[in-house]
Amino acid sequence: MAVTLKSKQEIAQLREAGRIVAETYEVLRPYVVPNTSTAELDKIAEDYIRSKGAKPIYKGYGARPARNGQPAVPAFPATICVAINDVICHGIPSPKQLLHEGDIIGIDIGVLYKGWVGDACVTFAVGAIDSESQRLMEVAKRCLELGIEQARPNKQLGDIGAAIQTYAESQGFSTVREFVGHGVGRSLHEDPQVPHYGLAGTGLRLRPGMVFTIEPMINAGGYQARMLVDRWTVCTADGSRSAQFEHTIAITEGEPELLTLI
Repeated sequence: MAVTLKSKQEIAQLREAGRIVAETYEVLRPYVVPNTSTAELDKIAEDYIRSKGAKPIYKGYGARPARNGQPAVPAFPATICVAINDVICHGIPSPKQLLHEGDIIGIDIGVLYKGWVGDACVTFAVGAIDSESQRLMEVAKRCLELGIEQARPNKQLGDIGAAIQTYAESQGFSTVREFVGHGVGRSLHEDPQVPHYGLAGTGLRLRPGMVFTIEPMINAGGYQARMLVDRWTVCTADGSRSAQFEHTIAITEGEPELLTLI
């Protein structure tokens, strides 16, 4: 594992990229309403990101040839990833996919600004939602907060995952295992990987200058996932709903700094 520590100047540049991500959520928020298509949300996000001189880093990302008996993966075609109800992550926006009253939708946004990446996710309620979906969202957000609380020098990666897993399971929910947080810098995915489950007191020791995402994906049912034929969209295996919140953070000498804030 080759973790690159970031200087204060580099963290300041990452903060600029993160701010554009945060601003994009505020631009999108009024449009997360019934009868809006996910393609409309995607266009609004892309237009705003480009207006700030940044690029949508997901667009065109991740193409892989067929290998080991697995089919090829096409490049991701959109600016945002959308996750409605039982979708965990990486859903592709579509003009045919309309939001409905009672849905929940996770919107994952990544940008590249002056060579540096910002990456975050927010789950929104579409109109009035049922009490269990509301509780799922609240628990997912609290899981992120608890993970961030552990992101201090001399703590270990396992402390983050354990805090998230313990709380999620205490509330009757589960935390996805197949997708994890990751280092962020000039590339979208760098070391270290940051699981949202695990044992306290294990894993890489945290040091000032580390920058990574914490992005727990919390399921109302089991943690198992299944991938759809588009090779991107990931859903809960049991059809239960899923919610996610994510920030990019920097480890400092004291409190962790959230880089994806306005």
